[in-house]
Amino acid sequence: MRKSRIFGIILVLVLSVLLLSGCAKDPAGEPAGDASGPEAASAAPSEPSADAISFEGTDLEGGAVSSDIFSQSKLTMVNVWATYCNPCLSEMPELGELAAEYDGEEFQIIGIISDVLEGEDQSLAEGLVQQTGANYTHLLLNESVYYALLTDVNAVPTTFFIDENGTVLDTVVGAMKKTAWEEKINALLEER
Repeated sequence: MRKSRIFGIILVLVLSVLLLSGCAKDPAGEPAGDASGPEAASAAPSEPSADAISFEGTDLEGGAVSSDIFSQSKLTMVNVWATYCNPCLSEMPELGELAAEYDGEEFQIIGIISDVLEGEDQSLAEGLVQQTGANYTHLLLNESVYYALLTDVNAVPTTFFIDENGTVLDTVVGAMKKTAWEEKINALLEER
């Protein structure tokens, strides 16, 4: 009995470390940032959710942000990242460029910092956002944001595409190059 309990505890610890410690990798074990096209890192097409996403949170500047932010654009890219994730950080400069290149009424980007809770020291995250030029809204993690968007996230970066009604249109696990993101964004906007 004691051996099975110890095994169970070890299994839980190992699974926790695996889920919480790494950045997304493709099936071949290479960082997902090496994807050559949107199909390489895209999750299987998901059906739009019947329930609109609803949350309340705080951004890096201390401003209140709610799920009403989705109504500001036809398409919102929600990029879930972590301060320790190299693929996340390496794609952020190009995400910053994309955020600046599109009309805000058509497309916007929001970041969710998955390892910085509201009320915690956020100076590292602020420095990384500034270094990478990812000049778009970044949400701090709280219970509302977690339950609205992150319950099924098991790797970073994970990116959701959400319409103006708060419905998830697509999910991508892993980092991609700017051209691959542009293809995905443009295709989703054409469908709108």
